[in-house]
Amino acid sequence: MKNLFHQSRPTLLVVAIAFAGLVLPGSLRSVSAQSGLDTFDRENAKAMLNAAKEDIKKNYYDPTLRGLDIEAHFKEAEAKLKQATTRDQLVLIVAQTVLALDDSHTSFVPPARAAEVRYGWEMKLVGDRTFIHAVKPKSDAEATGLKVGDEVLAVDGFRPTRNNIWKMYYRYYALSPARSIRLVVQSPSDTQSRELNVPSKIVRTANVTDWGKLFVQYLRERRDITEDRFAEVGKDLFIWQMSTFSTSESHIDEMMGKARNFKNLILDLRGNGGGYVKAMERLAGYFFDREVKIFDEKFRKETKTSKAKFRGADQFKGNLFVLVDSESASASELFARLIQIEKRGQVIGDRSAGAVMVSRFFDHQSGVGSVLYFGTSVTVADAVMTDGKSLEKVGVIPDVIMIPDGADLAAKRDPVLSHAAKLAGITLDPEKAGKLFPKEWRE
Repeated sequence: MKNLFHQSRPTLLVVAIAFAGLVLPGSLRSVSAQSGLDTFDRENAKAMLNAAKEDIKKNYYDPTLRGLDIEAHFKEAEAKLKQATTRDQLVLIVAQTVLALDDSHTSFVPPARAAEVRYGWEMKLVGDRTFIHAVKPKSDAEATGLKVGDEVLAVDGFRPTRNNIWKMYYRYYALSPARSIRLVVQSPSDTQSRELNVPSKIVRTANVTDWGKLFVQYLRERRDITEDRFAEVGKDLFIWQMSTFSTSESHIDEMMGKARNFKNLILDLRGNGGGYVKAMERLAGYFFDREVKIFDEKFRKETKTSKAKFRGADQFKGNLFVLVDSESASASELFARLIQIEKRGQVIGDRSAGAVMVSRFFDHQSGVGSVLYFGTSVTVADAVMTDGKSLEKVGVIPDVIMIPDGADLAAKRDPVLSHAAKLAGITLDPEKAGKLFPKEWRE
């Protein structure tokens, strides 16, 4: 993963799971809400705040900082640090200060903890509603009665929406994990909602002392990332579930080498939060008979162009179907939109995340003896497609909108994948489609 952080030019297209206007209720029960702050705690927090400010001032793609008076804004935050009573509050103040730019790829990456919290369940935005997407077998979450397909009406008193669900992820997974979370849910077959207090599992881990690993942990901790998986359906359909663009070009070559033997390819980018620009460019090159411009990277002082280079005899000439959902972000969105603009295939599923910028991660450390490693993800360029538009806060609208409901999730049906197969002329019922890539959990 080291190349992710040591490129000669910015090449990150990974959604940073952070949006402005973060609401962080004081009632949330965190893992590390220690009281009794000392001078060193506040000094470390101030160092983090100042480092974030300088990273943004020097590197943010818009030199006007979207009209933000950064000196006054961060001065207010410094005053708030003096009023904080716990370490969690210090971290939250720094994080919320950075979020003022209202930018999907600009956020504070806090120091790692010596404990990892595993919730044992996942929720996902589907259309304009949020559902429990996975529950780990034999977990505390399962014991409380939480079920896949339950609609999530409230998380610690707040209703999850397209505008705030990423803020919830940021708060619970990156900033201040909780020992338990109060959920209000309703099953598809029920007329009444129910309230559950879902405990979390705390796993002691070694402190992360490498900033590269810290950033990877920050980006991936929210869910158990599965390696890419694929399935062959008869002789005519290849399905590639691509979990991330943070992969090597050789891996993409290997997978496309398999896909080339089929008439139809379903590229499943649901849940894919992005990754390397180079990986996205490499993949895109397989689907065109010429060099194709993908997007312009508009930096402070220059514009660079991202292109897909023709792969020659390795080109995939069959039918392409791209699946996206609310968690398809960044590089996934650029790829899907390219396919639409060039009319190379069909995009199917739910509107994507609308989190499309180019960022770099800036690492820092603070303290002597007991060192804290932290950093700032900063947007260094806007990404503008060939139609002159940015996907930031807009997302990709699929050619075919297909949205599963709570009953589909509960029954482990995948109507989206099934419909894509139907468009390819292949019969794959939703039940069988739902069994191709079962959820995998870490122990």
